Formats: sequence, C-alpha cells, structure tokens
Amino acid sequence: MRETFISVPLWISAGYFFILGSFFGSFANVLIYRMQSEKTTNLFKRSYCPHCFYNIPFYLNIPLFSWFFLKGRCRNCSKKISFRYPLVELLTSCLFCSLYLAIGWKWFLLEALIFAFFLVVCSFIDLDQMILPDSLTLSGILLGLLGAWLNPERFFIDSFLGFVIGGGILLLISYLYYLIRKKEGMGGGDIKMMAWIGAVLGWQSLFFVLISSCFIGSFLGTLIMLQSNKKFFDKAFPFGPYLAFSAIVYIFLERKFDFVLDFFSFL
Repeated sequence: MRETFISVPLWISAGYFFILGSFFGSFANVLIYRMQSEKTTNLFKRSYCPHCFYNIPFYLNIPLFSWFFLKGRCRNCSKKISFRYPLVELLTSCLFCSLYLAIGWKWFLLEALIFAFFLVVCSFIDLDQMILPDSLTLSGILLGLLGAWLNPERFFIDSFLGFVIGGGILLLISYLYYLIRKKEGMGGGDIKMMAWIGAVLGWQSLFFVLISSCFIGSFLGTLIMLQSNKKFFDKAFPFGPYLAFSAIVYIFLERKFDFVLDFFSFL
C-alpha cells in the first residue's frame, strides 16, 4: 500500500519510476555489454557504438527514444544496433514502475529496485555466456544481508536463513546430479544467485522460487530439446533468468496475491 504522506498524484510518481527505470535500463545495457568484453575500469566511460566506437553524444543517448529516432542504427557508421537495447530499457522501466505500484513508498522499495536492476543485468549476461558474475551475485548477497540488518521492515534472521538455505538447496541438487550423471549440472553462479535471492526475499521465498523456476526451465528446456533433437540432459541452458523471473513474481505475489503463496506454504 502506498503511504499517504507522499502527496503526489499516482500517475506522476508512477511515471517518475518508469523514467527512472529507463535510465537505469540504459546503464544496465552498458554493464551487460562491458562486463562481458572489457575490464571493469571501463564500466563508467561514455557510451559508444559497438561497431565503430563512435562516442554517442548525450542527445542521441536518450533511453527508449534514441534507438527509434535513429531507426536502430548508429548515426556515424549506419550499422544496426541490436533491438535488445530498447528492450532492456523498457523491461527495467516496467519493473521499476510496477515495483513502486506494488510496494509503495517503503524502505524495501529501494532494495527491490536495486535487486531488480542487477537481476536484469545478470539474466542477460547469463543468456549470452551462461555466466553469473561473482561481482554481482556476491555483492547482492552482502546487500541483501545488510538491507535486512538496517531495514526495520525486515528480519535479519529470515534473510540469513534465506542465504544459507537458498545456496544450500542448489548446492545439494548440484551434488546429487553429479553423483547420478557424473558431470556438473548446475554452475556455481546459480547457487550464489539462489543464496542472493534468499538473502533479499527471506527463506520463505525459496520454495516458490525454486519450484516455479524449475517448472519454467523444464518447459522451455523441453521446447529447446524438441527443436534441436538433443536429449534434455545433454542440452545446457542458463538457469539464472528463470530464478530472476520467479523472484520478481514472488515480490508481486507476496503483496497482491497472498493466497497463491499460502498454497505453496501449505505444500
């Protein structure tokens, strides 16, 4: 529920978070690209064309607008710029706006926005290279535990148990898979990401996040298997985006559809 002491019309505050999300989405694109191809010292340099390295002026780097204005091409070399750029910006904008509407003006909103931002970055890096950077997952764990310690709306013990149990569950699953298949079936990044989710959302979120992400992953994995004519267990695919999606869904369900989570708790 939004707190009444903020005397701003809802459409204005929601629009503010949408615009704020677009700028963070633009920065997410920078991190997604540069964390895969460059040194971390280059993360905060000016935006440039990935083809000709033309430094993009600020008036041609407006989130959501510039890509369509330039018709998806670099102004300098005219080569195509991936549609992923406005997609990430729009996704982050929608997440920021929706999280505000679901949570309202609370301290957890700040944590949720940071959480969602880094989930977007991690998910697209995982889709590209099947890697979840330690610099993001481990930092997320620390921020999740610190937020639980400082935020009076949360309980540190829930966060700590979420961190321990979340990482422990996937570590156990990974170990059992190795015993059965004699090869690694889940990367360390997924384990750390689950620990991160537990640290932010508490141990109560783990069952829902794990079950829903496994269901989505199995469904999409089956489709991939059918298209590629490979066995399901022989086809590697990133698990991080499914964990991220399920974690975001949990935040909304926790605040709008408690009865769904009560069902999972009953199970």
